[in-house]
Amino acid sequence: MKKSHIVGIIAVVVVVVAAVIGISRYLTRREPMLIQGTVECTTYKASSKVPGRIAEMKVREGQHVMQGELLYMLSTPELDAKLQQAEAVKSAAAALDRKAMNGARWQQIDAAMNMWQKAQAGLELAQKTYDRVRNLYDKGVIPAQQLDEAAANFHAMQATEQAARAQYELVRDGASKEEKAAAAAQVRQAEGAVSEVESYIGDALVYAPVEGEISTIVAEQGELVGSGYPVVAILDLNDQWVTFNVKETLMPAIRIGTRMTGYVPALGHDVELVVSYIAPQADFATWAATRTQGGFDIRTFAVRAEPVEAVEGLRPGMSVLVDWDHIAPSDKQ
Repeated sequence: MKKSHIVGIIAVVVVVVAAVIGISRYLTRREPMLIQGTVECTTYKASSKVPGRIAEMKVREGQHVMQGELLYMLSTPELDAKLQQAEAVKSAAAALDRKAMNGARWQQIDAAMNMWQKAQAGLELAQKTYDRVRNLYDKGVIPAQQLDEAAANFHAMQATEQAARAQYELVRDGASKEEKAAAAAQVRQAEGAVSEVESYIGDALVYAPVEGEISTIVAEQGELVGSGYPVVAILDLNDQWVTFNVKETLMPAIRIGTRMTGYVPALGHDVELVVSYIAPQADFATWAATRTQGGFDIRTFAVRAEPVEAVEGLRPGMSVLVDWDHIAPSDKQ
């Protein structure tokens, strides 16, 4: 046989063997099991405890805001009126408290003193008159009727003098401890009412609770919003994670602390992730059995994985692909 024929036969055999091997690998190859997740983050909804009309909107969608930055202002004329009323009540209570603490004015004290002195003078005159009448009665000059009249007048002046003295001491000493305590309590009550209204007015200025990005503005300037109505939504881009819906048949390969590598198509590179949460209860069935016997519905569990390090450019809504065959379970329980 010629040498060229032998070479040709060998070449054919090599081609056939290569073809068989290629076909065998193609038929037996295993497709990678990919699971797809979605990037999510914490969302804060800014609202106010009081209703009102938006007087001014300070931010716009897509704007980056810092914690404590003013988002919007509400117009609350009703609260302004209530604040004026509360401040008026506070002023009146403070005046009554000062009156109770300071006591009566000097004019009132002098007037009470003069009335007491007048009563003392009347009592002294009644005493002398009674003594004279008593001497005359003892000598038999005047009847008993005049003595009784003088005695009655003397006793009446004694009562008048005691009443005038008590009135003077009351005016001089001022309000009692109980009256002073009641006046002070009224002041505290009025101050509390003012502080309450001021807190509501202060809540008409709504500030960003965290640093983040404005995702949604529900109401615009001039619109009326109710109490607790979420007006501005803020995304906290510093608190992001990826949520996967994993079939229950794949759950034995994963637990808290499992590390995985996810590919982010929007960024064009991989991201290192670690499982931080596994739902305690299945959510829904992703595959329903078609046979009445021997089949079962496969349910899914929500699994949350957080980036090991901060990923620049990662945003909520991006897709993340993970090859389940390359997941390495962690030793952590």
